[in-house]
Amino acid sequence: MQHEAEVREASRRGDYGRVIELVRKERRMTQTQLGQALGLSQPAVSRLEKRGTGTYQTNVLVSAAAHLDITPDLVGLSGDRPKPQARDDDDMHRRALLGGAIAAAAAPALAALPTTADASSGQAAALRLSTTAYRRLDGSTPSQNLEDAVQAHLRLIQATARTADDEHRMRLAAVGSEAASLSGWLAWDMGNHGSARARYGAAVNAARSAGDPLLTAYQVGSLASFEAHAGNGVQALNLAGRARRALRGRSPAIADAWLSSIEALGHAAAGDRRSADKALVRSRKAAEGLPGQQESPPPWPWVFSFTAEKVAAHRVTCGAWLGLPDWVLSDDVEALATGHAKQRALLLLDIAAGHLAAGRVEGAFAVATRALEAGLKYRSGRIVERARALRRSLALSSPPRVVSDFDERLHGVYL
Repeated sequence: MQHEAEVREASRRGDYGRVIELVRKERRMTQTQLGQALGLSQPAVSRLEKRGTGTYQTNVLVSAAAHLDITPDLVGLSGDRPKPQARDDDDMHRRALLGGAIAAAAAPALAALPTTADASSGQAAALRLSTTAYRRLDGSTPSQNLEDAVQAHLRLIQATARTADDEHRMRLAAVGSEAASLSGWLAWDMGNHGSARARYGAAVNAARSAGDPLLTAYQVGSLASFEAHAGNGVQALNLAGRARRALRGRSPAIADAWLSSIEALGHAAAGDRRSADKALVRSRKAAEGLPGQQESPPPWPWVFSFTAEKVAAHRVTCGAWLGLPDWVLSDDVEALATGHAKQRALLLLDIAAGHLAAGRVEGAFAVATRALEAGLKYRSGRIVERARALRRSLALSSPPRVVSDFDERLHGVYL
């Protein structure tokens, strides 16, 4: 780099805006072009570069470092440098804290990425790491708080892909597919089905552009899962069939187990108990043959392992939809409520539906109240709407106190 000494001196002073300016000029990029990639205006980029040793938003530094292929420590994202401080404004404070969490999750791995030999590969890897960090935050962060950051991240990936050569554009398409799928999940959690469907569709299209059959099958299967939960059983089954065809007969065991469970959900949404049961048996058999997570991590693009316990959780969901309490209720059913708080809440609502189908009204709403509390804490539209659907399924002229309390919690909730 022509100005390497000047860049390192600016970094040593904590003038990260100057580092960005020097590298931007080295890359022959205008402030407007960088702003488009980062979701900022040209004046905002100018202010960023002239900030000197002032405070910086960490999420902006992460995005700028990824797009300009700057080693993270040069902009204070790793090593022993003091972390940038958030501003006083409430919205900026929230965004800066969110950016800081992303940097903390991604910076150690970012520091090891290539910085000279293959800049495009380094960019793709850095962008994928950011997606992974956002995905981890989903379990403990309201989707509304992640929405803007993930959308900006998607724009950054798209802007990077526009300037890449054909080979790296395909790699970036795969990265964009993963980010679009996460964006679809966030929209689903917020209860925005139209946006969720469009974003999952974008994830499928990007996976096809990447030329990766396994990623395509994963994204089509994710859309199938969404449609099943939306009550569109026939559509879910058609999509699951498309996902299998995308694999072209080369299906890893985890894909077969996972797709069988989604087919079970599709059959349950369509009201077909027998077919749902058969699909669950296939899924459980395939899952039991998978190696444990400690022995072998799940293959990309699967983020989490798929186990027999997850098949059992899908059976609970199918039983809730089909009104079959014997599929839902057991002494240890709540042990299946693994994963993050939002996922546990959704399974608790399935368990509540099982109690209701068995005529256990008070037990049902005691469990549902716990799920609703999580939905309100994380402002999850999906959880709250499921809670409302459960309440609509009960028609009593004089409901017990636990139901009245539940109604009071639901009254006036707008997410």
